[in-house]
Amino acid sequence: MARKPGSSPSAMKNRAAKTAAAMAPAGAGATSAAAPAAPKKRTSPAQFAREVRAEARKITWTSRKETWITSVMVFIMVVLASLFFTAVDGGIGFAINQLLKLATSG
Repeated sequence: MARKPGSSPSAMKNRAAKTAAAMAPAGAGATSAAAPAAPKKRTSPAQFAREVRAEARKITWTSRKETWITSVMVFIMVVLASLFFTAVDGGIGFAINQLLKLATSG
């Protein structure tokens, strides 16, 4: 069976190296992977709270009308799905009962 182009081990290593180089932070091109990372800057609780509030302001909340319409649509889909699965279950049950009657009467 023929191999796909680019599936040789050396081609996969080259792609992995390119991906690792692209994902490495800027300026870390020639440094070894075992070098310890710089410690992260600590954030005070007050600064954290300010950042959380700033992010919370960016949230777009749905209106009451949109929430109501979505809820009604979900309810309708649940009813339709339950009717569908009830019909399928009844049909399969009926078919199995007929097969069992046929097998036991013969």
